[in-house]
Amino acid sequence: MASPLVRRSLIFATLTLIGAAAWFGWQHVQPPPEPAGFASGNGRIEATEVDVATRIAGRLLTLTPREGDSVSRGSIVAQMDVDELNAQLREAEAGVAQARQAIAEARAGVALAASNRQLAQANLQRTEQLIARNFLSVAQRDRDRSTLETTDAALTAAQVRVSAAEAAALAAEARADRLRSTISDSALKAPISGRVLYRLAEPGEVLAAGGKTLTLLDLDDVSMSIYLPEQRAGLVRLGAQARIRLDATTELIPAAVTYVAPRAQFTPREVETRTEREKLMFRVKVRIEPAWLAQHRAEVKPGVPGIAWIRTDPQAAWPASLPAH
Repeated sequence: MASPLVRRSLIFATLTLIGAAAWFGWQHVQPPPEPAGFASGNGRIEATEVDVATRIAGRLLTLTPREGDSVSRGSIVAQMDVDELNAQLREAEAGVAQARQAIAEARAGVALAASNRQLAQANLQRTEQLIARNFLSVAQRDRDRSTLETTDAALTAAQVRVSAAEAAALAAEARADRLRSTISDSALKAPISGRVLYRLAEPGEVLAAGGKTLTLLDLDDVSMSIYLPEQRAGLVRLGAQARIRLDATTELIPAAVTYVAPRAQFTPREVETRTEREKLMFRVKVRIEPAWLAQHRAEVKPGVPGIAWIRTDPQAAWPASLPAH
């Protein structure tokens, strides 16, 4: 049986080994220190989402893209049923034709009224000449003057009818143009070049005005938001160079700082530790360079976690490798 001294020695040696193992394990899980002149934070890739919605209410006739498909800006992705609108347009175009005919009739009325006035004025002039030679009485001049005044009023009324007909024609043409614009909007076009994230409707569904059909990811606007403490965030300037390293790859993606929050906030639960969540942090947005995105569209997957490194010192040189933590 071992003596008490031996037992104490064994216990001391065991505790020493456990302590050493714990210390080495703690050192292993601790992230390496950040290089001088740089700051980093965890985040996830984000892309701007754009909805394709209908401006008019109606039945969805076709919806071509599927989730994951790529679409080009301006390409037609969906078509609304416009049979009723086409009927309304034909009716409006008929109204335009009638309004133009009314203008022609009103202008003919002006020409007739102007001719009658000219005749009445000539008759009045001849009557005055004959009265001066004592061939006619003054009463005839009064009658001729009354006739001239009547033709003046008829001419004015005819001119008003022309203005009213022209206004009615403009209104009819505006209604037809509005219907044409609505019919044109029934062909839903992709507002951006991107990838279909969600397909929100199916052909045959009746959608209200503003009803969404697709959600697109703008692959020309991809970024990552990270959270930095006040001491670090205060050193970050807009436009500062950055690098993003995703968990799924070792490639360093070029980026730049485009936003620094003016106020502190809590960090999101999914990207930071509990201790860090208890601190007030500043959100910093790092946008991936468009040139890189243009060559790696198929590799962009929003939601993928990673690390963003920001150069806080413009004079600091990028290290050969960056810690993966």
